[in-house]
Amino acid sequence: MTTTTARTDLSVIKARQQKTWTSGDYAVIASRIVLASELLADAADLQAGWEVLDVACGNGNAALAAARSGTHATGIDYVPELLEGGRARAVAEGLDVEFRLGDTEDLPVADGYFDAVLSVFGVMFAPDHQRAANEIIRASRPGGTVGLASWTPDGFIGQMFGVITRHAPGPPAVASPLLWGTEQHLSGLFGASAADARSVRRTCTWRFTSPEEFVWFFRRWYGPALKAFEVLEQDGRAALAHDLAQLARHWDRNHGGSIAIPATYLETILTLR
Repeated sequence: MTTTTARTDLSVIKARQQKTWTSGDYAVIASRIVLASELLADAADLQAGWEVLDVACGNGNAALAAARSGTHATGIDYVPELLEGGRARAVAEGLDVEFRLGDTEDLPVADGYFDAVLSVFGVMFAPDHQRAANEIIRASRPGGTVGLASWTPDGFIGQMFGVITRHAPGPPAVASPLLWGTEQHLSGLFGASAADARSVRRTCTWRFTSPEEFVWFFRRWYGPALKAFEVLEQDGRAALAHDLAQLARHWDRNHGGSIAIPATYLETILTLR
């Protein structure tokens, strides 16, 4: 496959991904994982007055967390509806945040402009991992900070994607986004550009009244789950719902009554050269 053909194929995949993330309402999902952005902003030791970029920002969790640290934050995403939601949140809190429409693999920013670049469960879904990492490096100043939060392959969300793709396989040419949740993959992506890297595994807990409510919640609001159910026939949808509910039961730490599902993610702070 030539480079031109590969880029064309990835563009088709990216267009499909954009439709996926436009479906449902990721803002509802994002409301359950705000803490991950606050923890990442703190771990990155953001300094007041810095310019901070939130890549694949959704409705702005990490951008808003950065702005609460006294920075000027910019959020970039390719879903206009999520950007509008982020703008409304920034206005409501009186925070200094700019939201721009843009592609993670071709960021509409100047070279070396940002003191820190963050991404929380966002850049990991870019089809071309290396191109996305290169854009983060390009946007960062020398000595800048990169903060990433990525779901791990062996955690609950990683296992959930495994269940979904068994029932509704995704594009075969795209590397798994869950690779971003491994230190080895990040080392390969950022390589010699990173002077220092430190990672810690953290847990985000999803809470629902029952496994069935968990399935309904993700099926209704989370684009990848919603689209998976859409492509299946009735029996396939029932089978997927059953397997997701069983997964939730397996991971539930309450073992009775309402459920609490610990989902592991990798928090990584890189200092660039």
